[in-house]
Amino acid sequence: MTELPFADRTAAGRALAEKLDARDYANPVVYALPRGGVPIALEVAKRLSAPLDLLLVRKIGVPRYEELAAGSVVDGEEPDVIVNEEIVHAARMSSAAFDGAVARALKEIERRRALYLGDANPVAAKGATAILVDDGIATGASMRAAVEAVRRRGPARVVVAVPVSSREAAAEFSELADAFVCVAAPENFGAVGYYYRDFSQLTDDDVIALMRQARALRSEPFPGPK
Repeated sequence: MTELPFADRTAAGRALAEKLDARDYANPVVYALPRGGVPIALEVAKRLSAPLDLLLVRKIGVPRYEELAAGSVVDGEEPDVIVNEEIVHAARMSSAAFDGAVARALKEIERRRALYLGDANPVAAKGATAILVDDGIATGASMRAAVEAVRRRGPARVVVAVPVSSREAAAEFSELADAFVCVAAPENFGAVGYYYRDFSQLTDDDVIALMRQARALRSEPFPGPK
């Protein structure tokens, strides 16, 4: 039985990696939701001897009500735009306003990918077991968009994997993904940070260093930030 809280994200990643390894997925590729998911995903990639990539998700907020998500843009081989038609209609958001928000989100995604990964090509999901990793799920808005986007890219299966999750999210992602792998899903969940003794926020430099480690393990050159 897993003892909570985890010491830190690295310890949580090792616990999650052990559960994933036992499932013996064919042709795994690992996608981290930055920043918090990156150290978790690195441990998974190490254990499964799998390539690691980032999955950058940017919310498209409604003008003047940015907390309302009219959609999301998800990074990848070809960036995907996920539209929340109900919110777009209710907010009377024009096509021009939505397209403008998408363009700004894509620009920020491109900036972050260049910063974190330089000129490295995205890892293809087609035909693979795509394992989507974060440091935990409370409500799961970003992960929901990530699952929908990656599903469009033709993987053999989509697996959502996190060290800790609310029970509501666990039930939802067990339906949305082909598999949901979680170390612990406590009652009365609260916030993800409650389940880590060290839940320090990661910096851009932390993410760059972790991705360098991932490439070094696979003997791949790291092109560095632009």
